[in-house]
Amino acid sequence: MQQHEHDKRTLLVIDDIADNLMLMNEILRDNYKVKGANSGERGLRIAFSDTPPDLILLDVMMPDMDGFEVCRRLKAMPQTEHIPIIFVTAKSDTVDEEQGLALGAVDYIVKPISPPIVKARVKTHLALKDAADFLRSKNDYLKQEVERRTAEIIRQAQELHAMQDVTIMAMASLAETRDNETGGHIRRTQTYVKALAERLQSHAHFATMLTEENIDLLYKSAPLHDIGKVGIPDRILLKPGSLTAEEFETMKQHTTLGLEAIVQAENQCGMRVDFLQFAKQIAYSHHERWDGKGYPQGLAGDAIPLPARLMAIADVYDALINKRVYKPPFSHEEAVAIMAAGRGTQFDPEVLDAFIDIEGVFRTIAARFPA
Repeated sequence: MQQHEHDKRTLLVIDDIADNLMLMNEILRDNYKVKGANSGERGLRIAFSDTPPDLILLDVMMPDMDGFEVCRRLKAMPQTEHIPIIFVTAKSDTVDEEQGLALGAVDYIVKPISPPIVKARVKTHLALKDAADFLRSKNDYLKQEVERRTAEIIRQAQELHAMQDVTIMAMASLAETRDNETGGHIRRTQTYVKALAERLQSHAHFATMLTEENIDLLYKSAPLHDIGKVGIPDRILLKPGSLTAEEFETMKQHTTLGLEAIVQAENQCGMRVDFLQFAKQIAYSHHERWDGKGYPQGLAGDAIPLPARLMAIADVYDALINKRVYKPPFSHEEAVAIMAAGRGTQFDPEVLDAFIDIEGVFRTIAARFPA
């Protein structure tokens, strides 16, 4: 059913080529109210107006003021800093993409465009914007909205199995786009988990659990390990320094919030979703320790679900080798040594041994999905 004009979200397309403006309008006008600007200056005037757009599609190569400068100015102003910006450009170099994302853009689409991809990206980032807006204003309401949206996405995934992977990555991005951790964390950690599981597949202790089907489900569910971070206040999640004891207690709640969001989504679907069984275990228990000194339950040894034990290795290794607000990055060798020191205390010794056996694979994965 076609939307009424007054119900449509507003998109702003900034591109100095008239044909490009017309094409984007043609693609998006059925579902959105589309405004066009043929220069960076005009685009800024529209964005800074009393009725700013919900999302901006921005070209890079424009005379007088390029898209990167437009993005800088938008992100510098309180009234526009939270508007999602998607670069749509013929500049396909990885360096340009990295620059655009570093400036605060949420996505980067290379021309010539694919209309279905443009529509999907716009829809996804509007949904993410809604979630972020709710979080800034009403944390409790955001939690309910995340649960509703998660359930909605899961229902869609059941109807369209081919879209399952995209669905899960979109859900995980709700957390990653708010976190100050490095880019690529989701792709790296899910690939680490798969590599560990494959290494342990022939181990007598794990062979029954780590079937090919279950390894695939682990890979698909791993990106949801930090979904609960959408419920952690910005002042804690984005704090540029060490947390106080009280703040850390709040941060630890992301494990419980993650479990609750996934359970509620599954309940609303009215059906058991196989890969979410692992997702619940990972979200809830990936901060447990082998010696029982972790959280949220203080589980020890084999009482910790295996998927969570695998994610613990993947998550800690990735945190060590990447820069955080509270520490510089460690080298791969330093990270491996730190991990080895946690054998039998922080980590399952058999899983840790598997990590040591394939530490070179971890290094390769980290290089494949750089921050």
